[in-house]
Amino acid sequence: MRYQSVHLSPPEATFAAESAGDGPLARLFGLCNSEQVREYTPEKRSVRIHGHSTTLRLERAFWTVLDEMARDEGVTASALITRIHDHCLVNNDKNLASCLRVVCLKYINLGA
Repeated sequence: MRYQSVHLSPPEATFAAESAGDGPLARLFGLCNSEQVREYTPEKRSVRIHGHSTTLRLERAFWTVLDEMARDEGVTASALITRIHDHCLVNNDKNLASCLRVVCLKYINLGA
């Protein structure tokens, strides 16, 4: 298989081009500010799943979505995570943190 060479622009040129557009990424960048850096910071939380304590490490933005989902479902965040855990084990036996991230993205896409 032959590979074509690709010219990469300097990062500052790429950022300027992305910021100048009106696509989804440019709109997202427009909403970000220095105060939102906290949303990218990983945060550890201990939860109990079927009586067993476990620690999960997710970015703060995902914890915010999980807390909102729990409120919408009328359960605690720990109970919500247990439900997601059980579903992930039954359906695909994947990493729980990865499953939680995907569930958060799907929840946001539903427009809930």
